[in-house]
Amino acid sequence: MRSRYSAFVLANTDYLQESHHSSTRPSKLEKREIFSWTKSVEWIKLAILQTTENTVEFKAYFQENGILNYIHENSLFEKENGHWVYKSAL
Repeated sequence: MRSRYSAFVLANTDYLQESHHSSTRPSKLEKREIFSWTKSVEWIKLAILQTTENTVEFKAYFQENGILNYIHENSLFEKENGHWVYKSAL
């Protein structure tokens, strides 16, 4: 989760794609939209609220157009090809 947050901060959409489960991976158009959005906000911090073996509940704080906001999600991760990857929000 922390590496994916860092990828959002750095607008590293290649890593975001690689660390996303193949069955739910964003399309090329969505990848471009994610890149554009990640560059348009100022990332503040990541707070991990709770974890289980394959879930991470977090809040990712960012500022957009001068307004502080956050993403609150419980994320599901699965192993694919021997690596933990993001599958979906629960």
